Amino acid sequence: MRPTRAALLVAATAMAPALLLAGPAFAAVPTGTSTVTTATSGTPVDEMTEAELRAAIADILADDSGRAVVREAGEALNGTVEDMRAFLVSGYRQARFEDDLVAIARILDGALRNGDKAVIAGCNEALDAHTPETARAFRETGYRLAQAEDDAVYIARMLADPDISDALRAAANAVLDDGSPEALRYFRVTGQYEVNG
Repeated sequence: MRPTRAALLVAATAMAPALLLAGPAFAAVPTGTSTVTTATSGTPVDEMTEAELRAAIADILADDSGRAVVREAGEALNGTVEDMRAFLVSGYRQARFEDDLVAIARILDGALRNGDKAVIAGCNEALDAHTPETARAFRETGYRLAQAEDDAVYIARMLADPDISDALRAAANAVLDDGSPEALRYFRVTGQYEVNG
């Protein structure tokens, strides 16, 4: 494990679980050019008034509560008009990337404890690629799909147990037939205990 990955794991362990619950924010489209427009107003950032800049940042904060995003947005709001523009153009993207890396490190920590091979591989790929795009893609879709793969393997292993009850076997087979990531996750975390409960 590279030293930066170990540092991320240590930092992630200390951070709030809210990072995992933070969803993607689409209030602004920060690409690094001075003609970036916000999705809600259509006005280029370099033409926005101070009130419009504040509103665009407030929209981001309403959708994205990652620590780095909150920190950088707060600094921009307490700074100059140019600070707010810089946040919308590139600062938000970088702050969200920082939050994504921390969240992925936390996911990796849990996957290592659970032996979830597909999630471990997905986390490592996202961390090795080390781009905002790959980190965001993993959090938005890659993690869900990798976790579903690991959950299906877990459930298939349950079925290999000769002592499994008929009710649990039927429930496990039904979940595997369904195959949706949500059904697999629910069964692994909660459903199997409800059947035996």
